[in-house]
Amino acid sequence: MMHVKESADESELEPGTRLGNYSLIRQLGEGGMARVYLARQIYIERLVAIKVLRLRASGQEAEELRREASLLARLPAHPHIVQIYEFGFAGPVPYLVMEYAPYGSMRSYCGGGVCLLPREACHYLLQAAAALQTVHNYGLVHQDVKPDNLLLARPNHLLLSDFGIAASLRLARLRASRTLVGTAAYMAPEQFEGRPSMASDQYALAVVLYEWLCGTPPLVGSFIELQQFHQRRIPLPAPREHVPALPPAIEPVLERALAREPRQRYPSIWAFARACERALLGKRSG
Repeated sequence: MMHVKESADESELEPGTRLGNYSLIRQLGEGGMARVYLARQIYIERLVAIKVLRLRASGQEAEELRREASLLARLPAHPHIVQIYEFGFAGPVPYLVMEYAPYGSMRSYCGGGVCLLPREACHYLLQAAAALQTVHNYGLVHQDVKPDNLLLARPNHLLLSDFGIAASLRLARLRASRTLVGTAAYMAPEQFEGRPSMASDQYALAVVLYEWLCGTPPLVGSFIELQQFHQRRIPLPAPREHVPALPPAIEPVLERALAREPRQRYPSIWAFARACERALLGKRSG
């Protein structure tokens, strides 16, 4: 049975609530679009994460969500992509059942101004880029790459998560005409204009790497402030302004991946990651 708390938000559920074959244990976190719960799959005693979306889906919206969930569930298995187990509805409220990552997010691991050493940052970057390249090869764009959506299944093993707003490029652009999605500090300039693309994910991952190396994203501010910043075409601060000891070679790599125009960035997110590996570790491309 679904037990909703005394709240207008139907995504706010009590521990012990049953969603299909899952029993909620506790809330793990929440964002603007959903709440995430730790749950137990009743018959096989498996721990899972369940994302309950903050919306009551109409018939048309429910069908679109079903199509998107089906698309995501058919993603090729990848060691750095969270596995999606099931999609369903509790009445009109949609939920997604996913692999549970017990070690939290990269935000909790190295947020709050903490800098990673170049070798460790590169280690996690390559894992995230490999996952995103697989997503792109399948014709999808994530649209919300940020440390909160990069989870740790175990120490040193990253998982790309939160496909709640990922969609085929066609659906992403249709949705962008109605509402902008993403998190402002990690959004590419074209996302503020409602034109998301695979290059937008590259931009976001470059912001993530910048933050891992420098302890802060290149831009911090409200949605409106960052939108205006991009419109004025002001150059981003160089990483070595924050951490002078960084290898100089990383600056032109990040500058290209953070270019205002998508066509000026690397041809793929994996090409960007390999360029970072060469710049940070001095490795030759293979």
